[in-house]
Amino acid sequence: MAPTAGAEHVLDRDEMDPGVRALLRRKAEKVAAHATYSPIDTADVENLLRDFFADESPRSTVRDVQRMGGGASKEQFLFSLDDAPYVLRLDPIETAAETDRRREFEVLNTYSTWVPAPRAIWLDESGSRLGQPAMIMNFVAGVTKPTAPATGPNVTGLGTSFPQDLRAKLAPQFVHTLADLHRVDWRELDLPSFHAPAPGTTQAALWQVNWMSRVWRDDHVQDSPVVAVVDRWLRRHLPVCESPVMVHGDYRTGNFLFDESTGRITAILDWEWAHLGDHHEDLGWMTQRLYMTHQGGTDLVCGLLERDELIEAYERDSGRKVDRATLRWYEIYNAYKSMAITLATSVKAARDGANHQDALLSWLGPAGYRFATELCAMLEEEG
Repeated sequence: MAPTAGAEHVLDRDEMDPGVRALLRRKAEKVAAHATYSPIDTADVENLLRDFFADESPRSTVRDVQRMGGGASKEQFLFSLDDAPYVLRLDPIETAAETDRRREFEVLNTYSTWVPAPRAIWLDESGSRLGQPAMIMNFVAGVTKPTAPATGPNVTGLGTSFPQDLRAKLAPQFVHTLADLHRVDWRELDLPSFHAPAPGTTQAALWQVNWMSRVWRDDHVQDSPVVAVVDRWLRRHLPVCESPVMVHGDYRTGNFLFDESTGRITAILDWEWAHLGDHHEDLGWMTQRLYMTHQGGTDLVCGLLERDELIEAYERDSGRKVDRATLRWYEIYNAYKSMAITLATSVKAARDGANHQDALLSWLGPAGYRFATELCAMLEEEG
């Protein structure tokens, strides 16, 4: 892949999505002011919810509050409001992925009309009412992986295998839903917190590199020469994005729910990374080796379909072309992003006692070395 011609701006590390710049500034202020974080008690959550709904819906009754498992970023609680189930997502001080609750709220409210997703209903952006920045959305039933026999490790989405009949049902929906997401014209929607990179330029790619470069710079606990080499390569080979789309940012197995009896996908989850950018970014995320499953002598993307199968199905369903060189750039970028999340932010949050999932975040840390190894191999292939 040849270096981007005339890209004098590639070293401008301050050129960034304005919303992300504000998010990173808030994060720095929050981290500087924090003490050690303790998980919030379920009884305290119940009291906060009762006070919240005393204003929002005075005649409603909060009951059956319980902590939900999983997640390396948010504290999540299931509760009933007048017998209807809802999910509360609360921000700890630091997370594996620092993101914006308002953006997540907006994208869920808008895109749940177009793709299967929970609907966000209440938002406490500052945390002034629920103690921490928070969002409440409706509960959607489903599982993230087959329940029997147990498959894959405990962290959902890594090494997940599906029986052939279930895979045949899920794979087409998985691809078609992503195509639907990218097909929606975001310009016609109410998304005031989102900022679009200029079409026909390399700005979409540069914004992403600058985001992760800043995350690594702020959060790393140990220097890595790999990061410097990869950062330089990415900047020299920025691809052009002709037409920005809504990028999910974490589209993979483990982040969708399905009904096991029918094989129907019921919801796409974890929209916190959503932003406007290049459609290749979502494809480059799911095709990382971490989300591959080796099954029956074949490597399956997210345990569902072969890489070439995925690309052909996506092109057919979306009407968009997949440029292999651009896809490769985003595969390298996403490995860089994953290295920053695991080896920098997760390790720092665990070290500083700033998250309720310190054991899981510590477990994620060594995965960063796997991404570093893969980055070295991919760059060697690029020459």
